[in-house]
Amino acid sequence: MRAVAPEAPSWPDFQALPPAAEQSSASNIGETVIAAQDLGVTFAAHGHETVALTGVSLAICKGEFVSLIGPSGCGKTTLLRLIADLTQATSGSLTVNGMTPAEARRKRAYGYVFQAPALYPWRNVERNVMLPLEVIGLAREERQRRATRVLELVGLTDFRRRFPWQLSGGMQQRASIARALSFEPPLLLMDEPFGALDEITRDGLTLHLHQLWRRTGLTAIFVTHSVPEAVFLSTRVVVMSSRPGRVVAVIDCDLPRERDLDVRESPRFLSVAHDVRAALRAGHADV
Repeated sequence: MRAVAPEAPSWPDFQALPPAAEQSSASNIGETVIAAQDLGVTFAAHGHETVALTGVSLAICKGEFVSLIGPSGCGKTTLLRLIADLTQATSGSLTVNGMTPAEARRKRAYGYVFQAPALYPWRNVERNVMLPLEVIGLAREERQRRATRVLELVGLTDFRRRFPWQLSGGMQQRASIARALSFEPPLLLMDEPFGALDEITRDGLTLHLHQLWRRTGLTAIFVTHSVPEAVFLSTRVVVMSSRPGRVVAVIDCDLPRERDLDVRESPRFLSVAHDVRAALRAGHADV
């Protein structure tokens, strides 16, 4: 039986990390990163058509953390895949940093984190993180520099020589996030990255991801089924209806910028979570 390495005992202190000082997302917000207008997606198979998304209009600005939430099959992942140019719209328009999704993909304008870590078992953590940098042809020294930095950001410096099977599920997902950050994208797309993890590990990674977002100033789009997770992480929560997916509400999460898990017991957090749940119920009832 293979031994699984324990989780790192604590999250890193980002204030102590060199040298990129924490950026204020509030000062960055303004420039539009994602602009969707009347997006629709219809899938055709075996003579039948399924409308996955209809009339989706949304603007996401630089430095925001936006969560997409809704019932299973509502098109959250489809919308994320549209942004990543992994799925094409059948109607409407979409730009990513002023470019088409295809142009943004070619310019490596985003990192993508899937629900499963999808790490290569024959590569150690460091070499998994460096893989996309090898693919784009960066020099060895630059690959090493970037891998060192992102592994420090996600708290895996001491585990860089471990193989995926030697890590817990939470540590594997942190390695996956490090890989997505390795080519320093301004936009991070995440498709339920913590969905398969236990609650304690999930809480730790949720806190870690929030600190990482604060540390880097990234724009982030996060798909989740968890209302507390969405409210804790986000500047705004986009609530989607049952299929065909559409945006039924965009709810501001006007919580303190610096958050710990105790904020989930605050009256304001509970109020925002209540609003999200009410919008989810309304979106389901309207179908």
